[in-house]
Amino acid sequence: MHEVDMTKCLLLSLQEWKRGQEPLTPVVSAVHLQVGDFTCVEPEALRFTFAAAVEGTWLDGSTLEIETVPLRARCLGCSGVYSPDPDQAYRSPCCDRPMEEIVSGRELRIRSVDYSLPQQTSDPAAVPSR
Repeated sequence: MHEVDMTKCLLLSLQEWKRGQEPLTPVVSAVHLQVGDFTCVEPEALRFTFAAAVEGTWLDGSTLEIETVPLRARCLGCSGVYSPDPDQAYRSPCCDRPMEEIVSGRELRIRSVDYSLPQQTSDPAAVPSR
C-alpha cells in the first residue's frame, strides 16, 4: 500500500508550506490533489490514510479532494494522442505501436489548498498602560 508513503510525502510538503505562513498557523479545510490514473493510487485508500495521519494535528478536520487525471499517450509514429487501453497492451490504436510517450496520467501534485489564517489579536498585556 504505497498510499501511506504518498501521504507521508504529502504531509512533508504541507508542513513546508505551513512554515511559509509563520508565525500564523493556517486553518486548512481542504487539500486538492491531482492524481493520474497511471500512478496506481487508490483515491479512497489515499483519503483514508490522509484522514488517519492528520488526526490530532494542525490539519485535523481537513479533507483530501482528489481530481483524477486520465492516462493519455502520444503515438510517435503518427503524433496522434490516444487513451491507452490495458487490454490492448497500451498500444496505439492507429499504428499499433507500443506506448512511448505519456502525455498525462502520471501526475501526483497538490493543485491547491483551501485555508484561512487566524486573525492576529493584540495582546492587552503588551500594550503599555498610561
